[in-house]
Amino acid sequence: MFAIIAPGQGSQTPGMLANWLRDPVYAERVRAWSEAADVDLVHLGTKASAATIARTENTQPLLVAQGLLAHEALAPAAAAQPAVAAGHSVGELTAAAHAGVLAPVDAVRLAAIRGRAMAAACAEAPTSMAAVVGGEEAEVLDRIGALGLTAATFNGPGQIVAAGLEEDLARLAAAPPAGATVKSLPVAGAFHTSYMESARRTFAAAADATHFAPPRGLLLSNADGEACATPEAVRERLVEQLVRPVRWDLCLLSLARLAPALTVSLPPAKTLTNILRRQHPGLAVLPVTTARDIGKVPARLDAVAEAAREEVLVHAGV
Repeated sequence: MFAIIAPGQGSQTPGMLANWLRDPVYAERVRAWSEAADVDLVHLGTKASAATIARTENTQPLLVAQGLLAHEALAPAAAAQPAVAAGHSVGELTAAAHAGVLAPVDAVRLAAIRGRAMAAACAEAPTSMAAVVGGEEAEVLDRIGALGLTAATFNGPGQIVAAGLEEDLARLAAAPPAGATVKSLPVAGAFHTSYMESARRTFAAAADATHFAPPRGLLLSNADGEACATPEAVRERLVEQLVRPVRWDLCLLSLARLAPALTVSLPPAKTLTNILRRQHPGLAVLPVTTARDIGKVPARLDAVAEAAREEVLVHAGV
């Protein structure tokens, strides 16, 4: 078994598609996705500034597009051996495409709709997010709740992201929980909270009009780290994710329990690779950073499959 993990907002960097687009096949694919999503991914991925690609409506389709450039390279391996996919926040759309639930073009299109809807929702109230690092989890959650904030993202032990009104986040930073530090995040609003309700409704309408297929292999949900068994379950959880916390910690616990022989960390790979290595150092992970890295993936996955076959033969006494 191998796993695929896909990053979410915050992992983008200027020029992130530049080396990929030197390949005419990738370039044509990105142009087609740009047309379907009504966003210029070529410009965003090559010449756009850090401030431009940090805008929610731009970041989300850009991240999903880059994560899906590896789709065809990974597809043969996924068809030949068990696979598990998981994505962080908008990365769940990337993971859904790798699991066969969404066509890549639909995943990018939905990411663009999601990003525009969330950007619009952010304009409705002065909200933001802040990382709370360290402290006892119970005390951190009590403090977040007491200030009227929401624990919007759980990345692992000692890594909780609070979200809500900017004035309440300022109060949290001024008086953090014991043993914790608070760091403001450069985001447009309180993602994964009730402040995204208008975006949820817009995204739900788009998802309802999109074909969802049954997952191939396991597709882990941000809701609870458990696998979604049906297209309807995937659609519902992707929609509700906009207003509910991201439980990436539970996704990683499920990965650790499943113990894949290799986890492929899709680009931009740095953030999720570091989180996985820090929390579960026993799991082998292959970060895909550049287009050149794609060439390494099939060989590593073939080695995983061969090792699995040899283990079966050993247990069978052959």
